[in-house]
Amino acid sequence: MANQIRVCVLGVGLAGLTFHVPFVLALPHIFRLHSVLERNPQTPGGKLHERFGVSVRIHQAFTQVLQDDEIDLIVVATPNDTHYPFAKAALEAGKHVLVDKPVTTTAAQARELGLLAKEKNLVLYAFQNRRWDSDFLALQRLLTLPSSSPHSLGTITEFESHYDRYRTTLKGTWKDAAGQTYDLGSHLIDQALVLFGRPQRLTAFVQNVRGIGSPEVDDAFTILFHYDANEARSQPLTVILRAHILSVRSQQLRFVVRGTQGTFTKYGLDIQEDQLKEMPTPSAILGHSYGKEPESIWGTLENLATDGVVQTVWPSTSAGCYIELYKNLGASIRGEATTSVKWEEATEVIEMIELVHKSSLERVTVAVP
Repeated sequence: MANQIRVCVLGVGLAGLTFHVPFVLALPHIFRLHSVLERNPQTPGGKLHERFGVSVRIHQAFTQVLQDDEIDLIVVATPNDTHYPFAKAALEAGKHVLVDKPVTTTAAQARELGLLAKEKNLVLYAFQNRRWDSDFLALQRLLTLPSSSPHSLGTITEFESHYDRYRTTLKGTWKDAAGQTYDLGSHLIDQALVLFGRPQRLTAFVQNVRGIGSPEVDDAFTILFHYDANEARSQPLTVILRAHILSVRSQQLRFVVRGTQGTFTKYGLDIQEDQLKEMPTPSAILGHSYGKEPESIWGTLENLATDGVVQTVWPSTSAGCYIELYKNLGASIRGEATTSVKWEEATEVIEMIELVHKSSLERVTVAVP
């Protein structure tokens, strides 16, 4: 197909085969999966063929990827500490780059990559896919209601966002080695910044609550963003971001949002990840049921009314749609759109994570520059 963007996916583990390959294959009018990086394929066609029955070129060394002139876009879906060197080398080789989160391990690295992409006039995109979670889309819709709406929360005074799980052992993956603040915190921080912008101060508690693995690698965190009242915000706001690895619940808490006129509560996680893991064919992404949250985990509203508090369901009417990120990526590379996830925003997430670790280590509230 003419004008397809030729893609090489670095890494054929969970990230590559679950969050990237399916979307590339589901959008043949935009992308063509040209190749993957798999250092030691155990079968003909490697893990990609085992999972999807698709055969593409397999590069067994990153240098081969960089030297392949047919590749337009490199997707970095490898361990966190390789994101910066792989993305930098790809940009230097003249390739557009999509980097899985967290984009780098330091903000200085992220800023350097951003400058390099501008210098080379290349698209550098961060995979902050959870902006397209169904419940986050529902929450954004709620927060844009006029104050006159009976469902309006009014002025938001406290926003609580969770990504809790129950897991007593290490999975033994590189994601465990990275720690939960980088792995899950990057999503929660990004969503908070999208909704409320940069806080004035933050306080953080980063822990290894299970006491297993390296004590330096966190498995739980609580992060507080402090926003002062100002011309745009009539009352102070506290944002609470939490991930706990020993949370025993039948449905994990996702959001609690408190305002002057009501409260929004939501349990359960977006279903796209589970669907992608079990998906028999990438075309199922385009199906009617993809990304649609069951009504049993829709959020609830409690609003003030003349006769007391009224409780209603706030539906997740928009299906989760990570594919929109890939559509925007393709349009950005073709010069038809600007990136929905700005690299400066991804850099800001890493800046916040660095301040989170500083706050926790020094046991202080830190100012956000």
